[in-house]
Amino acid sequence: MEHVYVGGCHCGAVRFRVRLEEKKALACNCSVCTKKGFLHLIVPPERFELLDGESALCTYEFNTRVAKHRFCKFCGIHPYYRPRSHPDQLSVNLRCLDGVELDTFTLVPFDGQNWETNVDSIR
Repeated sequence: MEHVYVGGCHCGAVRFRVRLEEKKALACNCSVCTKKGFLHLIVPPERFELLDGESALCTYEFNTRVAKHRFCKFCGIHPYYRPRSHPDQLSVNLRCLDGVELDTFTLVPFDGQNWETNVDSIR
């Protein structure tokens, strides 16, 4: 069953729609995700549509610069990005979906601190 959600940043400058095949999110323990509280909905790019706010988005890169962390330049919220662990997909922040109860999603632990050593088991 497909689940369609809309969401965005805190100030409303960035808006998107995402179509999910399952209600499952990764809870990563890496330093960035822990500090941001990011819960990952990994989706192919064709299941994500940016509705508004391209000009409001900035990109943060660090370390290998493969991950493209997108955030709103007005409110600072990180609604989605292209993750290093899944470079051909997008990661949408579950916490940025409108009106969603977190307990309706299955949260799966993801060892982002050590994912490189287990890369074959996560894809």
